[in-house]
Amino acid sequence: MSRVRYFVVFVSMLMAVLLYLDRFCVSFAADYIREDLDLSQNQVAWMFSIFFWSYALAQVPSGWLSDRYGSRIMLSIYIISWSLFTLLTGIVSGVIGLLIMRLACGLGQAGAYPTSASIVSKWIPLTGRAAASSIVALGGRCGGAIAPVLTALLMVTLVPISGDGSTEKLDKDDLLHTPQLCNLISPDDDPTVHTDPGDAAVTHTSSLILDLVSDDARREITAIAAAHRQAENERPDGQHSRTSDEVVLSESSTRSLVSALNNLLETETLFDPSIHEEVSLPREGLILRDREASADTLTPSERRRFHRLLLEVTFPQHIRKIYVDGWRPVMYIYGIAGFLVAGVYWLVVRNHPSEHPRCQPAELELIAEGRNESPSDSHVAEGGAPLMALIRSFSMWCDCFMQTGTNIAWVFLVTWLPRYLREVHDVPIEWRGLLAGLPLAAGVVGMLLGGKATDLLTARIGLKWGRRWPLFATKISGAAAYGCCLLFSTLPTTSPLNSAAAFTVCFCVVSFSVDFGNPANWAFKQDVGGRYVGSVLGWGNMWGNLGAAISPLIYNFVLGEHPALADWNNMMLVCLLAFVVAGICALGIDATQPIVAEEPRSTVEPPTESH
Repeated sequence: MSRVRYFVVFVSMLMAVLLYLDRFCVSFAADYIREDLDLSQNQVAWMFSIFFWSYALAQVPSGWLSDRYGSRIMLSIYIISWSLFTLLTGIVSGVIGLLIMRLACGLGQAGAYPTSASIVSKWIPLTGRAAASSIVALGGRCGGAIAPVLTALLMVTLVPISGDGSTEKLDKDDLLHTPQLCNLISPDDDPTVHTDPGDAAVTHTSSLILDLVSDDARREITAIAAAHRQAENERPDGQHSRTSDEVVLSESSTRSLVSALNNLLETETLFDPSIHEEVSLPREGLILRDREASADTLTPSERRRFHRLLLEVTFPQHIRKIYVDGWRPVMYIYGIAGFLVAGVYWLVVRNHPSEHPRCQPAELELIAEGRNESPSDSHVAEGGAPLMALIRSFSMWCDCFMQTGTNIAWVFLVTWLPRYLREVHDVPIEWRGLLAGLPLAAGVVGMLLGGKATDLLTARIGLKWGRRWPLFATKISGAAAYGCCLLFSTLPTTSPLNSAAAFTVCFCVVSFSVDFGNPANWAFKQDVGGRYVGSVLGWGNMWGNLGAAISPLIYNFVLGEHPALADWNNMMLVCLLAFVVAGICALGIDATQPIVAEEPRSTVEPPTESH
């Protein structure tokens, strides 16, 4: 017997890998995109949000297009379109272009999961739907898990050490927030002017800079630092002083400061093992630091790279990061990869098993088992999407609000988590990529186990509770994980529970929980959707992604531009409450009630016990 259905599921999974890779690569690159395009945190929040707005609102139309015109042609078009806009993201020069590309990418990706669900419902027997759905969704989580790691690796690889120092040397555009930088270089007698009073690296580097700049530049740096402190002292509480940022160095003093910084790239006096032993360097910097500390002489080009990285971690908000140059080529690579995946999908998939030349009669009979329809029946829906039936369904509304709450709680993991790890736990770039990817890797495990567990549970206790229980239980366990985060944050910073590793474990529980329940959610929509699976899944996904669209705005409102630990805790409390609401809504879904009453449906009843 042929096994074409397995290849169809595999390429659908491959599509999902690309889907999440392209969706969340910008989350890890957000700090570098922000620095390159000079964005505010509010604009970064809109970069995340606008994708989900377009993704959400296009769910039903794109699902219906696949129902109406066939999954093969429509999903191939969807893959090409979002890959094109991912590639074009790499050429934007400002916030408007960035928002347009993210909006267009969301439109392109909107049809991916509704169309895949429709393919699974046509190609997989009823008893294997949840497991097959979990494999497709598994691809998405794999893409999400590797996105931070692969993006970090590519960004570092695509900015190699230059022999002539052109990559490492600074120019005036590499100086950010000049008044604040002057304040760090030339503080007054009050030690609290530093962001970290114990930061010996700032004091050490600043003294070297002041020795190298011209006398006029030194006097101007001191004057601007004093003006900045005065403006900051006079500003209203909780507001940022625009006046302090409007004071700028003269052209000649800027040249002198840049020249001093470039001299530090060449000198051997910048690195002090006793001072720089504990600074949080990226992996490349750690390797070079260990070599330097062990008397393994660095080449001039290696020293320039090492010292550039030291300057960046010493003044993290004030010197442009060298890896900023790597995010644009990453977008090109991901975009080109998408064109290849679209070609593979077109070659392997057909709208229906009966259309595939390699699908033998025995496989067609197996696929038709348990259905009230023949594999050769019409595979496209007539007319429009069943909107009125969706609106009248209490079960679907419960599903919609469950997905909304789930995404409000989950989207943190794929948007703000790298920022949290950097700002709260000071995790360097490569380790940040690894820790940010681990929760989605845990989701991979949850997806695999959840699909099989849902199929087994449904066979044992019936369709209604077999879909309902996994959804309810996983929302509550996700809420409990966020509760642990709140508890751990109250412990001393020396406690192993109040560490990046412990919090990452909690985030892994969140991701595992969500993804363990996802196959039940997909299977529920396939159960009730009939020939309108794409439209039904699109309707539910629309509401879920409206939750994802408002999530970055909620996070930004709670966190602000410069969040303290209490602000991060408030955000996690919001995520906890969103999970609780989602769990309550999960108790209202009913997989035994089809959306369109006249559609034939299949049911799985619990086995009758013999006495």
